[in-house]
Amino acid sequence: MSVEKVTGSTKRTSSGWAGQIAQLAGIVAAVFIAKGALAEPFYVPSGSMEPTLLIGDALLASKFPYGYGTSSLPIQINLPETGRVFAEMPKQGDVVVFRWPGDRSQAWVKRVVGLPGDRIQMRQGQLFINDRPAELKPDGVGAAEDDNGGSEPAYRYVETLPNGVSHLIFKMRDNGPLDNTTEVIVPSGHLFVLGDNRDNSADSRVPLRSGGVGLLPVDNLVGRADAVLGSWDLGMRGQPVWTWLSGFRLARFFTAVH
Repeated sequence: MSVEKVTGSTKRTSSGWAGQIAQLAGIVAAVFIAKGALAEPFYVPSGSMEPTLLIGDALLASKFPYGYGTSSLPIQINLPETGRVFAEMPKQGDVVVFRWPGDRSQAWVKRVVGLPGDRIQMRQGQLFINDRPAELKPDGVGAAEDDNGGSEPAYRYVETLPNGVSHLIFKMRDNGPLDNTTEVIVPSGHLFVLGDNRDNSADSRVPLRSGGVGLLPVDNLVGRADAVLGSWDLGMRGQPVWTWLSGFRLARFFTAVH
């Protein structure tokens, strides 16, 4: 009798463990599917999108607005591009997360300003789309942060694109290396993207061979940056540990990206 009791207990224990493992696997699968199909968090490591996004922001990128491709997968594996399912083109002014064409393991974030067929040019620091200037309205002075925690003064502007979308940008000069460019016609299947920190962004103005984005293939899109989930000032890393809590930018928690 005692042997039978022990055997029955072992069977029940094994069955219980199997059920728990199956439940855990189901949870992991659900999280994996949600991360792959709905949205995925990303971290902002540079100041190229200031003042819209700050170094240390945690972004949530929605994947469904542009459809799905290999770049949408929550893990990066080398698969041939076969186009996108439920594909939709971004709108001018959308902030997008994408796989950098130079190394698809890296996720970058920029703002879309040019769609296929658009003619894009910078003239003395002002953006022109199809010969129409993006309106610039002065909005005071801010501080553009660098990757080492330092900062320098930057003029802040409200930029309004020809389609009416408005957002903040930083400019430190009008005749920097990226402030005057030749006109580029965006080819089919590509986008022209810019950083909001116009004098500190390796974007479509910079060729891929020089460390920029060049013309971004639509297939590299991961999703649309819709919200800042949280933010922490990385400059606090050089301060005593007990002061680190003060580095949380609570006003940026759960805010929309514009």
